[in-house]
Amino acid sequence: MEAERILRRIDFPLLGAVLGLCVYGLVMIYSATQEAGGGAQMTVFFRKQLLFILVGVVMMIIIGFADYNWFSHYMPYVYGVNVLLLIVVEVVGKTTGGAQRWIPLGFFSLQPSEFAKVFLIVSLATFLASRKGVMDSPRDVLLAFAHVGGIIILVAIQPDLGTALVLVAILMGMLLLAGMRLLYFVPIILVGVLLIGAVFTFPILHSYQMDRLVVFINPEVDPMGAGYNLQQSKIAVGSGQMTGKGLMSGTQTNLHFLPARHTDFIFSVIGEELGFAGAVVLLTLYLILLTRGLRIASGARNLYGALVAGGIVTMWLFQILVNIGMTIGIMPVTGIPLPFMSYGGSAAWTNLLSAGLLMSIYSRRHKWGSEAQVRASGLGPGAVVSKGRAG
Repeated sequence: MEAERILRRIDFPLLGAVLGLCVYGLVMIYSATQEAGGGAQMTVFFRKQLLFILVGVVMMIIIGFADYNWFSHYMPYVYGVNVLLLIVVEVVGKTTGGAQRWIPLGFFSLQPSEFAKVFLIVSLATFLASRKGVMDSPRDVLLAFAHVGGIIILVAIQPDLGTALVLVAILMGMLLLAGMRLLYFVPIILVGVLLIGAVFTFPILHSYQMDRLVVFINPEVDPMGAGYNLQQSKIAVGSGQMTGKGLMSGTQTNLHFLPARHTDFIFSVIGEELGFAGAVVLLTLYLILLTRGLRIASGARNLYGALVAGGIVTMWLFQILVNIGMTIGIMPVTGIPLPFMSYGGSAAWTNLLSAGLLMSIYSRRHKWGSEAQVRASGLGPGAVVSKGRAG
C-alpha cells in the first residue's frame, strides 16, 4: 500500500523524459570528445558529466519528495544566497574566454549564474503569489522588475549576456502567468526596442558580443573570424542529412572544426552524427518534458506551485529555442547551454533541481495542508493563474 502511494506521486512521463535526455546527453558528450584517427579517448568529460548527473539525480529525488512550499517561507534567504554567490564570483571568480563566471572548487568550477535561474524562479514565484494572481498595478510590475533587476545586472556584468536573457524571459513568462495586464507589455516592448537600438549605437557590449550580432545579421561578413563557429555548425548539421554519419564518425566534430562541440554546439554534433532522425528524437523528448511541465502548472494545488512550474517551463523553452536556433543560424550565437545535453555540472544540477521541483508540485497536486496552514502561507488552496478565481 505504501509503495502504491509513492508510485502515484511520481510523474513517470516527466521522469522518463528527464532520464532519457540525461542518457542522450551523456552519449553525445562521449561521442563529441573523442580524438580523431583512433587516438587516445578523451573520456574525462564523459566521466565528469556522469558524476554530475548521478549527484543531480539524487538531488532531484530529494527535492521531488520534499514539500516545494517550504521554499516560499524562506524566500529572503533564497534571494540572499542568489545575490551572495553572484557577488562572490565577481571577487574570486575564474576568468575564462573573457568572462568571469566560475568559482573554482578543485574538481569542478561552480557557475552561480546557472543556479540564479532556479533561485530566481523560486523567489519571484513567492513574490508574485503574494499578489494572488492580480497584477493590475504599475507599482506591482515595477516591484517585480526591481526583484529581478539586480540579479540580471550582476549576471550581465560577468559578462553573461545569454543567462541574462534567460532571466528576462523567465520574468516575462512568470508575469504573464501571474495575471499581468497585456497592456503593460507595450511599454516593456518599447524599452526593449530602445535597448536594442542603444546596443548598436553605443559601446555597451564587448567586441566579441558585437561581432556575434553582426555575424547573425550578415553570416558572410567574417567566415574565418567571428562567423567561423556558425559556419562550421551549419556545415555539421547539414551534412548529417536524414540519419547522420554515425556516432563518433562526424568529420566536423572529430576533426575539431566544430568549436565548443560538447557544450554550446552539442546540437550540431547530433545533427551531424545522428541526422534529422536524431534531432526528432531529441525534440520529442523535449516536447514530453515541456508538455508535462505545463500540465503540472495547470494542475498545481496553489498559485505558487503554478508559477514555479511555469517559470521552469519558460526557462527550458527559451534555452531550447535559442540554443538550437543559434546552431542553424536563426538566432545569435550565445553561451546558452542546451538543457540536459550540454556538458557542465552547474547546468546539469540546475536542470535536475528544476525537474525535482516539478515532481514535488505534481506529487502534491491533490494534497494541501490544513486550512490554518493555507491561510498562514498567503497562497490559498486551489489558486489558479487568473485574477481571483478559485479552483
